Amino acid sequence: MPDAAGRPLPLLTIDNAFFWASGSDGRLRLQRCGDCGQLRFPVAPICPYCHSTVTEIAELSGRATVVGSTVNHQQWSPALVPPYSIAVVALEDDPRIRLTTNITGCPPDEVRLGLRVAVHFEQLEDGVWLPLFSPTGDADGDWHVPEPEEAPARGGRGTGERFEAKAAITGIGMSQVGRRLMRPPLALTVEAALAAVEDAGLGLEDIDGLSTYPGGPGMGGHSEGGTTPLIEALRLQPTWINGGGETPGQIGALIAAMMAVGSGLCRHVLVFRTVWEATHAAMLRSGAFAPEPGRASGFMEGRLPYGAFSAANWIAIAASQHFARFGTTREQLGAIALNARRNAALNPAAVYKDPLTMEEYLSARMVSTPFGLYDCDVPCDGAVAVVVSARDAARDLRRPAVLVDAVGTQIADRVSWDQGTLTHEPQVVGPARHLWNRTELTKADVDVALLYDGFSFNCLSWIEAFGFCGIGEGGPFVEGGRRIALDGELPLNPNGGQLSGGRLHGYGFVHEAVVQLRGDGGERQVRGAEVALVATGGGVPGGCALFTTDR
Repeated sequence: MPDAAGRPLPLLTIDNAFFWASGSDGRLRLQRCGDCGQLRFPVAPICPYCHSTVTEIAELSGRATVVGSTVNHQQWSPALVPPYSIAVVALEDDPRIRLTTNITGCPPDEVRLGLRVAVHFEQLEDGVWLPLFSPTGDADGDWHVPEPEEAPARGGRGTGERFEAKAAITGIGMSQVGRRLMRPPLALTVEAALAAVEDAGLGLEDIDGLSTYPGGPGMGGHSEGGTTPLIEALRLQPTWINGGGETPGQIGALIAAMMAVGSGLCRHVLVFRTVWEATHAAMLRSGAFAPEPGRASGFMEGRLPYGAFSAANWIAIAASQHFARFGTTREQLGAIALNARRNAALNPAAVYKDPLTMEEYLSARMVSTPFGLYDCDVPCDGAVAVVVSARDAARDLRRPAVLVDAVGTQIADRVSWDQGTLTHEPQVVGPARHLWNRTELTKADVDVALLYDGFSFNCLSWIEAFGFCGIGEGGPFVEGGRRIALDGELPLNPNGGQLSGGRLHGYGFVHEAVVQLRGDGGERQVRGAEVALVATGGGVPGGCALFTTDR
């Protein structure tokens, strides 16, 4: 729900009301542990350092340093007119604590890392005082943030029999994919599901499990409604179902299916993912949908009031650290976008196939600096379905099985977009390290990489996290596009990825991995592909998997 000035309002709770009201006397306040004295943010009932539950409210200096910044150029809300600055500032009182905010008092394009700022407040409705920051005029401060922390490697090959060894992918299906198809999302799901079951040589009566991401109502065009509508439409009788958003990346629904067959609970699980974002957006514009505005809560509480509506904003802030620290350039990100478009031209199902030049990439309208239009994936309509079978049930089916060698699911840094890792997209390093700890294969064995590219920088973050180059070396690694071409040392996203193929929320990558390992890629086929690396998500959450042929 926006206030009279148009800013979305945070949902006030018993925990956070003090924070949003503290500006009434011009003072910034946070929680402080009553025992060890450490500040903490976001609000929590326990100290993360000493685990004391004694909590005090502390007045702070209100001074900070900009450690991440983007200029938003996209009109997300009618009342917030771009361009405007969105920044992450590290508090002088404790630089480990950061706030997402707007920088006022200077032109948006003059906000830089290291800029020293001080808090002031904008009074909104219902007792909400929004903390904003403006330059102090002091010399720039230290804008560096810690590198991703080394996390203990867990769940390795020596921890007992792995469920991956008991699972296989036996069927894949994809619906029509396109922009504004104006088809019911469940119709797309059914189309993909029937295709996957037929591809596996099974009947619907053989499907005894269902798994999907994110499940539940299709908010924002991100779901057909979960497992229940598909069960009713196809009159299925599964012994097990699964659907939810709190998983290790979108691929979490696939991993859950592997565990179900590995435990003997199911024999054949139908995994599916449906998006209809393009149609949903068109219906919003036409007035067919008129959702009731609500208060910003949870993860979005500290972002929507500042106009940080999109992952484009949050990830762009991390990109600003990478650019400043490692010298990464837009041309280097552009190599990822151009590679995607070249590959999409060879994929009949891709949304955008027209040639794209570096000049066109650089001159396209900005979305959220440093991201232009072609750094952002393509909202579309479509569904992908995959049949995960018990490996002993896969041997006699229609197509050669694709095996699962290892998965990566570990959380190794803060579950946040602004409190933890800022040099990379969060939640990529942990899953990548976890995966390599669960396999005897190495990065040298990877024949084709299907790496999540919701934005070009996501893809760069995964490349570094997997160790294909050193941390900070992703820009030079992809520069010019030679290494990531179909005949390069790391063939990347042969289907055009999400930047040109369409945003199927990672499941287009799972589908393409199977296509490549079966040798069915046609003009985009990577020669001799036997090992495929798939990464989905990043940010919150992220996960990955290593697929192989049945060698």
